[in-house]
Amino acid sequence: MLLHIDGSHHRWFQDERWYDLIVILDDATSEIYYAQLVEEESTTTVMAALRAVIERKGLFCALYSDRGSHFWLTPKVGGKVDPHRLTQVGRALRELGIQMIPAYSPQARGRSERNFATWQGRLPQELRLHGIASVEDANRFLRDHYIAEFNRSFQVRAAERGTAFLPRRAQNLDLVFSLQFERAVNRDNTVSFQHLRLQIEAVRWRATLAGCTVRVHQHLDGTLTLTHGPQRLGRYSAEGKLLLAKMAVPRVVEKTRAVKVQKPTFPPRLEIPHSARDSNFPTTSATAG
Repeated sequence: MLLHIDGSHHRWFQDERWYDLIVILDDATSEIYYAQLVEEESTTTVMAALRAVIERKGLFCALYSDRGSHFWLTPKVGGKVDPHRLTQVGRALRELGIQMIPAYSPQARGRSERNFATWQGRLPQELRLHGIASVEDANRFLRDHYIAEFNRSFQVRAAERGTAFLPRRAQNLDLVFSLQFERAVNRDNTVSFQHLRLQIEAVRWRATLAGCTVRVHQHLDGTLTLTHGPQRLGRYSAEGKLLLAKMAVPRVVEKTRAVKVQKPTFPPRLEIPHSARDSNFPTTSATAG
């Protein structure tokens, strides 16, 4: 139900290089669900970690983290976080219905520190014994071998059987775990974003999007997607080149049995149909007579 996420800055290769080890573990069992070395713990590396766990395990109830700036906005240094002003990570987890809990107590920080003390004592020795000297090889070793070995040594039995993970619904994690920014469309139907001009192709449902507010999704791999409400306007490379235009929506045309399209009059005619005069009322000629 509750997962912990934290990072440890350390010389994992026992040389002059420093990396952050991002770890996500289960509060009930201490099972490690994710452990990877990154250049720096940041919004994008944290999003990548959370997405990997959700794709593999499913949705969980709550996430416990420190008060780092990629998790929380804190108006006063050392003070309480502002739960109403969301970071990119906070916005993504809210879309998924996952509660975020900030760490205030020393006991919570102590648990993470003890966990990382174990990692710092063991992982550098394992990397040295296996002759691993690159981040790519180290992360492959963690995924394929060492996380399972670590869990066999330190995972504890849960108080109850079963799992609290739920299958993720139809959310598009590619959009949820992206950096999102709102932009206004220029007069030439382009969007300006980080020194790029993203050209929007013509859409069937509107003559031009100039003046509209659209959303730029910057994905974890650097590519971009433009959306307007539920409509996807296109996908672009990190350099702004159009990769995938909007999906065309086929027109549905109802045909008769003779395969002729009925063309209803629009707007409908407001004519009053002719009808025979009521015989109870005399005509003008009859009245005159």
